[in-house]
Amino acid sequence: MSANVSTFFSEVKAELQKATWPWDPKEHGVKKYRELIDSTTIVIVAMLLLSGFVSLWDLVMMNIVGALTK
Repeated sequence: MSANVSTFFSEVKAELQKATWPWDPKEHGVKKYRELIDSTTIVIVAMLLLSGFVSLWDLVMMNIVGALTK
């Protein structure tokens, strides 16, 4: 059992060393997190646009169904 656990953690460590992180360790301050901030901003804008699109179509469909059922 302990061999499986140690194998698991060594594989986890090996995979994490392959990962790229969304910040540049050579930079300092806010510049260090520029990619992370940009990616987060893009995700928030996309969520707002998608929620507006879904809300608009929900309102349109609600009015159409309401008009048809009166």
